[in-house]
Amino acid sequence: QVQLVESGGGLVQAGGSLRLSCAASISMFSFNTMGWYRQAPGQQREPVATISRDASTYYEDSVKGRFAISRDVAKNMLYLQMNSLEPEDTAVYYCNARLTIGVYWGQGTQVTVSS
Repeated sequence: QVQLVESGGGLVQAGGSLRLSCAASISMFSFNTMGWYRQAPGQQREPVATISRDASTYYEDSVKGRFAISRDVAKNMLYLQMNSLEPEDTAVYYCNARLTIGVYWGQGTQVTVSS
């Protein structure tokens, strides 16, 4: 099975920074897209940032200019650098990979931003 394992979440004060990491069990050349999604209690899971095979990126409007998605294909790693964090960013963040044959998710990592 495809395994995605997130790390790097935690508790941070508003204005602080965190970097999330996602380790993939197979080559990232297999993925059509990879990205980060988040889900707050009582809310739908929503895309935060994605990156495609051609390196094109998408960012949700509220995180533009604050978050940056990147990847290291040699290490099978995906990252999300989060700066200027706000309480509204509090959520469980999930790593996602889309292949032609299916969609895969990590277990999630909690990010809590205090005011």
